[in-house]
This record gives sequence, C-alpha cells and structure tokens, in this order.
Amino acid sequence: MENRPEVRDFLMSRRNRVTPEQVGLPAFGNRRVPGLRRNEAAALAGVSVEYYTRVERGNLQGVSDSVLDAIALALRMDETERAHLHDLGRLANASPVRAPRRIAKPTVPAAVKRVVDGMPALPAFIQNNLFDVLYTNPLGRALFSEMFQDPTCHDNTVRFVFLSPVARRFYLDWDRIARTAVGSLRVEAGRNPYDTALSNLIGELSTRSDAFRVMWGANDVGRFSDGTKRINHPVVGELQLEHSAMTLPGAAGLSMTVYSAAPGSTTEDGLALLSSWAATNVTAPAAASTET
Repeated sequence: MENRPEVRDFLMSRRNRVTPEQVGLPAFGNRRVPGLRRNEAAALAGVSVEYYTRVERGNLQGVSDSVLDAIALALRMDETERAHLHDLGRLANASPVRAPRRIAKPTVPAAVKRVVDGMPALPAFIQNNLFDVLYTNPLGRALFSEMFQDPTCHDNTVRFVFLSPVARRFYLDWDRIARTAVGSLRVEAGRNPYDTALSNLIGELSTRSDAFRVMWGANDVGRFSDGTKRINHPVVGELQLEHSAMTLPGAAGLSMTVYSAAPGSTTEDGLALLSSWAATNVTAPAAASTET
C-alpha cells in the first residue's frame, strides 16, 4: 500500500525532535534544521545518506527489520514509536492492495460481561480499538454520564475528549489525555489502514476539532497505559482514579478498563457516593449495564 506521506511525516518529525547534543554530536555551524541533519541520522543508523534519504522520503519497500530498528535507535524512538515504524514498514511491503473496508464492531463475550458486572464497586467498561464503549457497568456509566448523555459522542471516549464542551473541565489533565488519545489513534491507523470506520473517525475529529488537528499534525504516537487520571465529576467533585487497561485475549481489538481508588482515600468515598447516585439517577437503554 502507498503510505509514503505517513512514513515521511513520521520520520521527519522524529529526526527534528532529536538534538545533536542528545546523541553526542557537536552542534556547530549554521543549522537550518531544528534537530539532526539527514547525514547525521544516517551515520547514527549505520546506513548511507542516499539510503536514509530514500527511506525518509517514505519508501520503505524492501527495508529490513534490522534497518528499521537501527533508524529507530538513531532517532531515539521509544517502544511505541519503534512498533509504529514497523507497522508502517509492513504496510509498505504488503500485497496485494486491499480495498478499504468497514470492520464490524466485535461482540463482547457473555463471560466478559459477567466480569464487568461482577465489579459493582469499580467503574469498568469494554472498548474496541476505536474507543467505542461497547459495554459498561452501572458505576462506569455514572462516571462517564456526561459522555453517554451527549449524542455527539456516540459513546466514544475520544469524541468526548475533543468534541464535548465539558471535557476540559472533566479531565483535569486534559492536554495529556488528549495527546495520548491522538497518539493511540495514530498507532491504530498504522495497524489498520483499511478500516474505513477508523479513517472516518480521524477525518471527523480533524474537521470538527482544531485541537485534534494540531495534535495529529505533530505525528506523535502513544498508548493508554496503567496510571492515574484526575477527574472532576459534576456530582461528586474531584476524583483521583488509578486505571488499569488490559487487552482481552481471543477478542480482537477489545480491551477492558477498570478504575479504582486508594483504600481510605477521599476518592474511595467519592466512588461510594457516585454509586449511590447512580442507583437512582443514571439511566441507560434497557438496563444500567448495556451493550451500546
């Protein structure tokens, strides 16, 4: 598949990010680039300038995994960036070219639903690779009640981040959350270039959100990982939640996210209050725990 523009933009952005000082090179003369020169990147990767130039211009056909690893090391890529470069390489060498296709949303297995429902004191939900929430328990619905009530979000957490007017109040670390969301979508685009639903989501966000468009242009990649999120909930106030995300084996593209609070913390009290509120105030089609 022809993906030269994506390869070019990604590699140039990574090279421009690395300074000579970071890799032990002298920074002298009139430098017209913000980061490394091409000849410097080529030398660090152990390839000729001509070969590196060909690669950076987007031509990854026939480029070996070892060369990609050398370029990733030279440009100080982290593990997520290196994996994304390999995804781009596999795409460039894939044949035959397949037509774009709409991939159906996977079905959440009944056993997984029981696991989610079996954690009533913890907000939990199941997402696909487009960040559509496919299943949630009552406390998860209560935590993200504003997203579920906003018809523009379509039960999608990335749409909520960029399109909801309340998202910047809800996420106290909005910029970090937003950049990670954009990076995660770019990783998915590298893995699933033929998914029209993914392409449509990226196009929609680029059209409707100036912030998304700017962040997408930075060509950064990333993944949501375990950590802490600070949330300002409209009912119970500030919550500092530890979150864990895990890929579900045997369920392509599905992951489960679970939020928890430190024992004895004010956030634990807040979740208990939110659970009581959810019992009488949060509604959903058919039941509080539903597949959307």
